[in-house]
Amino acid sequence: MTDKDTIRQRTLEAAHLQLIEGNPLDADQMAMFEMFDREGWSQERQRDYILERAKAAAALHAAE
Repeated sequence: MTDKDTIRQRTLEAAHLQLIEGNPLDADQMAMFEMFDREGWSQERQRDYILERAKAAAALHAAE
């Protein structure tokens, strides 16, 4: 199994655990994590990206 296969398997397992916990990942979230894997983003870059998306979503929600 290659590193990419291992990472893909871990992503699928994490998505399954989210489903079990009652908080399934939606298609956009899965696409985001697949992008991280495909493009080899560092943990720090992933975290920054997610935080920026959360801030933008909060600002949009506050403006409504």
